[in-house]
Order: sequence, then C-alpha cells, then structure tokens
Amino acid sequence: MNVDIPQLLPLPVLIPLIGAGFALALGRFPRMQRVVSSVSLSLVLIVAIILLVTADTEGPQVLWVGAWPEGLGIMLVADRLSALMLLVSSVVTITVLVFSARSDMDEASEKAPVSIFHPTYLVLAAGVSNAFLAGDLFNLFVGFEMLLFASYVLLTLGAPRERVRAGSTYVVVSLLSSMLFLITLAITYAATGTVNFAQLAERLQGLDPGMQLVIQLMLLVVFGIKAAIFPLSAWLPDSYPTAPASVTAVFAGLLTKVGVYAIIRTQTMLFPDSTLTTPLLWVSLATMVIGILGAITQSEIKRLLSFTLISHIGYMLFGIAVGNVAGLSGAIFYAAHHIFIQTALFLVSALIERAGGSTRLDKLGGLAANTTLAALFFIPAMNLAGVPPFSGFLGKVALVEAGVELGSWVSWAVIAGAIVTSLLTLLAILRIWHTAFWRPLPEGTDRANKTLPLGWVLAAGVLVAVTVAMTVFAGPIFEFTERAAIDIDAGAYAAAVEESIRKLGTP
Repeated sequence: MNVDIPQLLPLPVLIPLIGAGFALALGRFPRMQRVVSSVSLSLVLIVAIILLVTADTEGPQVLWVGAWPEGLGIMLVADRLSALMLLVSSVVTITVLVFSARSDMDEASEKAPVSIFHPTYLVLAAGVSNAFLAGDLFNLFVGFEMLLFASYVLLTLGAPRERVRAGSTYVVVSLLSSMLFLITLAITYAATGTVNFAQLAERLQGLDPGMQLVIQLMLLVVFGIKAAIFPLSAWLPDSYPTAPASVTAVFAGLLTKVGVYAIIRTQTMLFPDSTLTTPLLWVSLATMVIGILGAITQSEIKRLLSFTLISHIGYMLFGIAVGNVAGLSGAIFYAAHHIFIQTALFLVSALIERAGGSTRLDKLGGLAANTTLAALFFIPAMNLAGVPPFSGFLGKVALVEAGVELGSWVSWAVIAGAIVTSLLTLLAILRIWHTAFWRPLPEGTDRANKTLPLGWVLAAGVLVAVTVAMTVFAGPIFEFTERAAIDIDAGAYAAAVEESIRKLGTP
C-alpha cells in the first residue's frame, strides 16, 4: 500500500492532541493514562522517522491544511531541518515520559493533581511538533502559545509558593514576548500581505530596507526571549530549577531550542543578506561568556546547569550569525546534540538529588561509590564541556571552522570566547564532580541513600547512550546537517512551497 507522505504531516500534532483528550477522560486511571501517552508519543516517533527519511531522499514535504486562493491557509512543511528537530524532540519527550512514570513526578505525587500531567504533557509535545512543522509565522505563534499554556501548567503542578512565584515570572515574560510576536505579525502582514515563510522570503526583498530591519529585529527579540539569548535570558535560571525533575528536563532540552529553530528558519530564509551579522556575533559571544560566568558562581546543580544552558545557546547563535553552510550545519548539529545532553544532565540531577538528598554542592559527597550514577553524570558532563572525542567537541570544532571560514576579526573574537567558554564549562563540571562525587560526604550531613528507581536510571541511560551514539555516528550526522544547511542556502524550502501553490492553481 502506497502512503501519501505529505498526509502524515498533521499527525505529530493531531496524535498528541487526541491522546490528551483520552488521557483527560481517563483521569481516574493513571496506568491507562500512561499507556495512552506512551502509545501517542511512540506513534509520533514513527512518523518523525518516516518524515526524516522522506525529506532526506525526496526533498521537503508540503501539505496545505485548508487552502484558499492566493495560497492562504495553514501549511505544514517538513524539510531536513524540521524533520530532524521533530525526531530529536520525539525521542526526548518519550524518554522523559518514561522517567516521569514513577508515580507521575515522584516528588509531587501526593500534592499534585497527577491526572492533569499526561494531558498537559501531550499538549506540550503537540506544540513542539507544530512549531517545527509550521510553514508560516502565525502557525508558529500558535505552536508557541500551546507551549506556553502547557509549560505553565507543568511548571506549577502541585507547586509550593516558590514554584508559583518562579512560574509567574516565566508566564509574564512569555506573555510579553507573545504580545510582541502578535505586533510583529500585524506589521509583517500589513507590509507584505502574507505571513507564509516562502512568500515572505520573496516579498520582504521588495520592502524598504528600514522596514526589513524593523521586522528582523522584532523577530529576533521575540525568538531571542524564547531561546534565552543574553540579555533576554534573565528569566530562565529562576524558572527551570524549581520545577519537578521531568518537567525541568524537557524544558531545558526542548523549549529554548524551539526558539533557536525559529531564529534559524526566519534569519536564513527571510533575511539571507542580513546586515546584522556583526551584532549577532557579539550577542553570541556575550551569551556564551555571561552564561558560563553565571554558572561557575552557582552552588546548586540545577541552577548551574541552567546557566550552562544559556551559555551554550551562544554556540548555536554563532553558527547562525556566521551564516555560511558550515556555520548552519554546525549550529544544527550542536542544537540536536545539546537537546540530548541538557535533558540527560537534568535527569541525572534528579538521580543525584534522590541518592544524595540534595542538589546543593555543600551537602553532597561520596556519590562516586555509585558507579552507575557516576557514569551517567560523567559522560554527558564531559560531552557538554566539549572534551574529545565527544560530539560536543566535534560540534564546537565545526563551528570554529565556520568562523575561520568567515575570516573577520569579530569571528576570531567569538572563536576565542568559545574556547574560553568550553574551558570554564569544564571547570564548572569538574567542580560538581569533585564536590558531589569525589570528596567524602561532609560531616553532619545525612545521606538520603534511597534506591534509584529503575525507570529513572533507564531513561537517563537511554539519553546518555544517544549522546554516545551521536559521537560514534558523527560523520553521517554531519553529512545530514550539511545537506540540511545546503537546502537552506539554496532555498529548497521556498521552492517546494511555491511548487505546492502552483499545483493548487493559485498565482
């Protein structure tokens, strides 16, 4: 039986939403909710694999979900970039779901209305998928709003006052960015008559350069807030560490990368001849350095990891700012790598808290005796720091080579900053290793000494194994990300959309 591949494009959005409805109806049956969530996300993973293979072999896949004259309507597109991000997000969401299965967020199970967790988590997964597959700015906005709704519920689920306060900060910042996004949408539509990415790529070129710059800057600010780029990142360190472990892990791994994806899509497609290369390079350098300086001053593991998250967004922005094929390929590779690494480290931090009773460094020690826990931390930690031969090192080398190819003195300054940031990341990671794992437990400190749940260990272990696999298969992955970058550079996305509009019989 032949399958019309474009008809699969709505499924990564529809399946989790339908699953959310069933999970909500099964609120009194937690086991059934877990089955519904697992089946839904497994189906999304299968669809993501099919879309990735098809996009790589046959080119971008386009589907109009309702198409009116002039090419209006909701459009979903899967090219190599969006299909890769969809696959990575699917692996992360289903792995974190396994992690959360023990009493559905173990630390909050007695206080939280756990029947809400699964429906909300599935809405979050649908929002991520919609953002990656959106073919226009308005549908991208809808994806972000789905994320906002679901993430706020997850952030404050069964929450004490501290978490509600942190969640309120997150929501206020997100609402402000959403309002700015709507204003940007209105200005863009008024100026061009469309919000479709492919049509915008053509029509923006006919605008006054000043108006182009206004739209570009507004989009950068909107997505810079979502991606936690300095100086728009102050909200993140206080929001993520207070949430339950599984929620923090999926937030840290995915949500900021949706913002990074939006920046890649809009900056490379809509503003290919951008005049903001130098400012973006300086912002990438500031994000790297300020983020890691914040990390090395922290005495709590989750806050330290939150600052490293901000810092390493700077590497992705570096590749985007460089703008050549090598830079885009490195940015895409590093984004996929960092999703897995950051999610794994936040899951491992939950294991550390269970084994040691805390994530504060002054209350931890002697965890190296637990060899499984030590290995689960050490591998992704060294990968984050960019120690050879891990994928983090390979991704940074690719970005450095792209910066060298650009050849400007600013790119050389960013390269120097990237190397310093890697060394400081290693320093921060070694501080955790020495304090929490290597030194003896401080006198007068009681260890929780709880058994690590098998599901938690397996989930973290799967993600750590994926990070190792990215190192082993770095060659083929880089070949794929290079093809994705060439597609972006050659305008394959816009060409596929224009062909779909032509088939509709519209001008």
